[in-house]
Parts: sequence; C-alpha cells; structure tokens
Amino acid sequence: MAEEKLKLDHGKEKKFKQGVKVKESWQFRVFQVFNVIIMLFICVTTLYPFLYLVAQSFSSEAAIIKGQVTIFPVGFNFTTYKSVLTKGDFLGYYKNTVLYAVIGTFFSVLFSAMLAYPLSKPNLRLNKFFVPFIIFTMYFGGGMIPNYILMTSLGLRNTVFSFILPGLIGTYYVLLMKSFFASLPHELEEAGEIDGLSKYGVFFRIVLPISKPIMATMVLFYMAGYWSNWFNAFLYLEDRSKWPVAYHLRQIIIGAATSADPGAASQENMQIAANIKSCSMVLMAVPIICVYPFIQKYFVQGMMLGGVKG
Repeated sequence: MAEEKLKLDHGKEKKFKQGVKVKESWQFRVFQVFNVIIMLFICVTTLYPFLYLVAQSFSSEAAIIKGQVTIFPVGFNFTTYKSVLTKGDFLGYYKNTVLYAVIGTFFSVLFSAMLAYPLSKPNLRLNKFFVPFIIFTMYFGGGMIPNYILMTSLGLRNTVFSFILPGLIGTYYVLLMKSFFASLPHELEEAGEIDGLSKYGVFFRIVLPISKPIMATMVLFYMAGYWSNWFNAFLYLEDRSKWPVAYHLRQIIIGAATSADPGAASQENMQIAANIKSCSMVLMAVPIICVYPFIQKYFVQGMMLGGVKG
C-alpha cells in the first residue's frame, strides 16, 4: 500500500510539474519584442549593402546610371564579370592568393600558438616583461620605410616571403589564444607529462587537439587577412606573375576610375567604374563567405572562450 501511494503521489507531482507554466512578466515580453526588432534591424542593415553590391554587379550600366538598382539586378548583365575574369591572368592570380593564404595561415596559426602557449603560463620567467612588450608592438611599429629597407636588405623583396612575413603574427590574435590556453585545465598537461610527454609533446598532442575553437577562429582571421591583402604586394612584389588577386583587382578598379574623362560623360564613367568595383568585391568576398559556415560554431565558441580570461 505504501509503495502504491508513493507511486500515485509521484505521478500526481509529475503531472503537476508538466502542467505548470511560468508566467512571463510584461517587462520580459516588452524586452523580447524590442530584442527581435533590434535584431531584425541589424540583419537588414548588415545584409542590405552586400545585396546591393551583388545586384549592382549583375545590373546593366544603363540601370546603374539611372539609379534603378536596389537589391535586385536590373537589366541582367554578365559582361562585366567576363571582362574582369578574362583581363590578365586572373586564374593565375587566384592561384597565387590561395597559395599565399594557405601557407601564410598555416604558419601564422602555428607560430602564434607557439608564442601564446608559454605566455599563458604564470610561472614563466620574465612573463611580466614579455606580455607588455608584445602588447607594445600592437600600438607601435617600425613604419613602412624601415620595413621596406629590411625586406630589401634581407633579399626578400619580390618573393613570397615578403608577402607573408610582415603579417605572420598578429598581436591581438596572440592575446586571444593566450587567454584561451590559460582557461584549459592544467590536469591534462600534468597527466601528459606523467605519461612521458615532453613540453612539445604536451603542446602538439594534447593542447592543440582540444583547442579547435580558437584554432578555427584564428584560421578564419588570418585567412581573411591574407586573402584581402594587397598592400604587401604593392610594396614588395614587382613581378606580375606573383601578384595576388586582390592587388590585380585593385589595379582594375584604379584603371576604371582613372579612365573617366572630365566633362558630361564623367558621371557615366563613374557608374561603369562602380559596376567594375562591385564585380571585383563580390569575387573577393565569395570564397571567405563560403568558408565561414563550416567553422561558424568554432568561431563563436573561440571568441567567447578567448575573451574570458585576461
């Protein structure tokens, strides 16, 4: 009898819990409404410029001149894309960009992690000196001319290294990785050392495999930086065959903008130049946009965990 009564009471309690609904206050409902409105506004303001850019790149020049383009193409036109893609060795420049981005991202992430990991250890000697020194480099640099002289004196001008080395390690990214490594449990590293792993073994076999969120975040940041970098090519790469696609598209945009003659037709030429700019920007942005969905979950997690501890 006692057991049946307990079961009956348990069943009634379960039904009671399932039937209870938490009453939301009107303040919380107002907050939800405003939150949805603000999020929708942010989405619209974020997506509209990109949609307008895509629509302008596929629109006819006459529609652009008349200002008829909004977020949908008017007078569908693919000739500008054909012109941009066939002008010069576009595929060769794209191949260079992929090569620079892959090699640069790999070594940037690796060296940044190797620098951030020891900085995350509070028992590191002179740690109080190294961290402020690294932060100092984030605000003060040698300048463009000293960097150019350095690359020239080292014999690296007009080489792949001159494009990759100047931005090999980002200070801000090192600090993010340092914060992430500091949040990892030390027991895992101690267990690896007990099993006979060296410091390098602990780093490569334990720390890096469990640091996928921050690694994916850094891969996205560094790859986006190398992909859109044209300034290093402008400074150091004289051989056209070594240009990245960003610098090639910049030259196309400059050529389209400077071809406008003063007079009545200048406005029309400016609109045609805007069409070329739109095509170039879309071609630059699409690869990064395609990569982002695959590492989005790691990106959000890495940014949150990387900024928890300082």
